[in-house]
Amino acid sequence: MAEARWLAALLGLQLFSMAVTLEVSVGKTPVVTALNNTKVQLSCIFTTCMGFEDLVFTWYYNSTEMIYRGKIKNKASEPKIVYSDPRVQLIGTTTGKENNISISMFVDFSDAGKYTCHVRNPKEKGAEHNATITLRVVPEMVPVDNTLTLIILAVVGGVVGLLILILVIKKIVLLVLKRSQGKKKECLVSSSGVDNTENGLAGSRADRKAPPKA
Repeated sequence: MAEARWLAALLGLQLFSMAVTLEVSVGKTPVVTALNNTKVQLSCIFTTCMGFEDLVFTWYYNSTEMIYRGKIKNKASEPKIVYSDPRVQLIGTTTGKENNISISMFVDFSDAGKYTCHVRNPKEKGAEHNATITLRVVPEMVPVDNTLTLIILAVVGGVVGLLILILVIKKIVLLVLKRSQGKKKECLVSSSGVDNTENGLAGSRADRKAPPKA
């Protein structure tokens, strides 16, 4: 009995820890490419099932250099700056639907590297989580080669067009055959009627001939 209670308590603790898990995400694209001397956005969104209080978030460059730190009292409050690199600006908000703590900055070649968004939530017993996004800085944007995509679309379009053409031809052939069979039936019926009439008339004429005189 005591063992069963212990297992139930352990399961409840695991479910509780799963429910209060803090998660940080930098979006579906972990690599961002930016043009030299332009402004770039680095996305970061965090989620928590329990809510948050006195939450602290920090952006790091290459895991060691802090470039931004903010603190959020609760869901109804906007983030407050604790520390910020002069070039970095917070563009997210936590009072909307998402807890957005994204930043933006002007970049040059020296800014290429990894940027980590780290979040700590005291309300979840000090739970911490982070996510990293890689920034590539290039002298010019290389146009995307869509040749393969266009070829695939052309092939798929050709196959679909061919199938539609085959269906149309099939429908036309069936319609022509149906009409042809209908005309043959009409001809057979008409021919049968004419023959019977002619035979009948011949018989009638024969019957109407007067018997030869003796």
